[in-house]
Amino acid sequence: MQIVPLSDKKEFIPELAQLHHAEWQHFSSSLTLQKRADAIAKAAGRDGIPSIFIAVSESQLIGSAALVQHDMETRPDLSPWLAAVYVKEEFRQQGIASALIARCEMEAARSGADTWYLCTEFASGLYEKLGWCHMERCEYQGVMVSVMSKQINF
Repeated sequence: MQIVPLSDKKEFIPELAQLHHAEWQHFSSSLTLQKRADAIAKAAGRDGIPSIFIAVSESQLIGSAALVQHDMETRPDLSPWLAAVYVKEEFRQQGIASALIARCEMEAARSGADTWYLCTEFASGLYEKLGWCHMERCEYQGVMVSVMSKQINF
């Protein structure tokens, strides 16, 4: 498995957009698949903020994670954010999400951040194991989420 910038493998943008759309469509029902693909393409920087990293194995997309400036419109005071952490179901529980997150954390540190943030519906246990701390539980776009933060130690 390799973790590479999505900007190096743009052929995966349509598939990634479909996976993200299926996973997070309930956060914004007005966001079409095409608009999501366009947003992914725009955020697919090679480094810095924003950037998207993907895990690939033998020319197959396995997962993704992104480093973005803002992920919750209701919390513009917090930046940067870990977002779009996704691993295909058949590849879960193999450390792939952790590797993707570590790559984003390295990029956040290179960008000068000392703290970064995320929101999650269901995966707070994973993030706690990786050193993230709960900040709050709140409703965001009709969904209950946990907002978490982590000090960057690079």
